[in-house]
Amino acid sequence: MVHCPECEATLAEASDVEFVETDAETGIIAASKRFYAVECVECGTTLGSGVAGAKAGGGGGAV
Repeated sequence: MVHCPECEATLAEASDVEFVETDAETGIIAASKRFYAVECVECGTTLGSGVAGAKAGGGGGAV
């Protein structure tokens, strides 16, 4: 069983964590990247993060 290191909530199902996505653009090389973090639903502690693939030419659309 996995538990949140901060609040000790049990993380057994996908609904126990929240995936937060953020787009960012870099003006120098005109590429966009999608950053993400996985947070505990109970206390909001960030449990992990990463970067998804970049799109050439800054292909990230505004939301």
